[in-house]
Amino acid sequence: MTKKSVVPFNGTKEQEAKLYEVLESLKNVRGAVMPALQQAQDIYGYLPIEVQKMIADYLGVPLAEVYGIATFYAQFSLTPSGKYKIGVCLGTACYVKGSGDVFEKFQKILGLDGPGLTDDGKFSLEATRCIGCCGLAPVLTVNGEVYGKVTVDQVEGILAKYE
Repeated sequence: MTKKSVVPFNGTKEQEAKLYEVLESLKNVRGAVMPALQQAQDIYGYLPIEVQKMIADYLGVPLAEVYGIATFYAQFSLTPSGKYKIGVCLGTACYVKGSGDVFEKFQKILGLDGPGLTDDGKFSLEATRCIGCCGLAPVLTVNGEVYGKVTVDQVEGILAKYE
């Protein structure tokens, strides 16, 4: 049986101090939520709800506004990434060439129900859109390294490189 990993928030006091330092510098800045989110993600690596609440409370804005911005822009992530971040392109060209099957194979091997993080934090899997390598479809990346013309049979070998 597969499952979607849920990782508890493990922010440190040092990260929290850095965040409050950033928030203090943005306290009276108009439109401060966006730069606060950007810097918070730099500090934590992602934007868990606990961090979003800190931002909302400190800047005096509704949590819904912070969450709305965090979920609207693709640059933000609400989930942590693994040591090895796998992105499988599910854009049209890649999907037509079989990237959906490749994505499903990764899910099966990693024990995930969809995009997510393995329990050990080693791998994160996400579905991406076009990364501009349509001629190499289907394409995936692992920490930015591009793999082209990937088949389902190659998935185990790709993962083995990172074991």
